[in-house]
Amino acid sequence: MRFYLTTHKRHWVRLTGLPLFLKAEHFAAARTLPEAVGPYAVDSGGFTELQRHGTWTRTPAQYVTDLRRIWEHVGPYDWAAPQDWMCEDLIIHGGQAGPLTFKGTHLSVREHQHRTVNNFLDLRSLAPDLRIAPVLQGRSIEDYEYCRDLYESAGVRLAGEPVVGLGSVCRLQSTREGAAIVTAMAAHNLKLHGFGFKTLGLAKVGHLLASADSAAWSYHARKRPPLPGHTHKNCANCLPYALAWRERVLAGIPQTGAPA
Repeated sequence: MRFYLTTHKRHWVRLTGLPLFLKAEHFAAARTLPEAVGPYAVDSGGFTELQRHGTWTRTPAQYVTDLRRIWEHVGPYDWAAPQDWMCEDLIIHGGQAGPLTFKGTHLSVREHQHRTVNNFLDLRSLAPDLRIAPVLQGRSIEDYEYCRDLYESAGVRLAGEPVVGLGSVCRLQSTREGAAIVTAMAAHNLKLHGFGFKTLGLAKVGHLLASADSAAWSYHARKRPPLPGHTHKNCANCLPYALAWRERVLAGIPQTGAPA
C-alpha cells in the first residue's frame, strides 16, 4: 500500500522522497512552486469547499488550469482527485462540528453521486491527458454499488483505472460498517484509495487498499510534547515527526508487500 502523508506544507515535496498528499488550493495560491523529489498526489479540497460554501466555487476548467500548473512546475503527480461531492451528514445537512460550521448542500445522496460522476466525466473530457482519479461516494454498501454502476454505465471501467478513490468513509473507517464498505468495493478488484484514514481504520482494512492518505499524525503530535531537541511547542507541523509516525503506522498494517 502506498501511504501518503497529508500536509498543508507544500515545500515538503522538495524535502522528502516519501509520498505526500496536498490540496490543490495550497499550490494554486502560491506564486512560486517547489519541485517535488518524490511521489505525491493532489487533493481537490472538496471537503473544505462544501463545508464552507455548500457547493463548488471553482469550475472544472479552473481546476484543470490549476492541475496543469502543478504538473508543469512541481512535477508529474501520481493522480489528482476530482471535484467530488462527499456524502457525510454534515456536508449534506449542515451544522457545527467543533470550530467548523458546515453550510450544507441540502441535496440528496443520489444527487451528490450524480454530480460526482458527472464532474469526473467533465474533467476527463477537458483534460484526458491528466491523471484524474474517479471517486466513489455514498453512505451504505448499496449506495457505493449504485455509484459504481453510474461510472460503468458512463463507460468508465473502474477495474481498469490506476486508482479509484473511496470517499465519505473516513468517519466510518474503524467501524464494522466502514470495513464492510471497503471489503465490498475491494471485491470488484478496484485499486482503492482511502481518503483520510487513521490508525484504527488502516489496521482493519489497510491490506485491502492500494493507497491511503492521512493527516492524523498532526493531531497525534498536538497532544504530545515535541521530539527531543525540537524547540517548537509541539510537532504538529514537523516533517521528522510525520515520517516517524508513518513508519509506526505502516508497521501495524497486515500486508503481503512492502510499503511504498
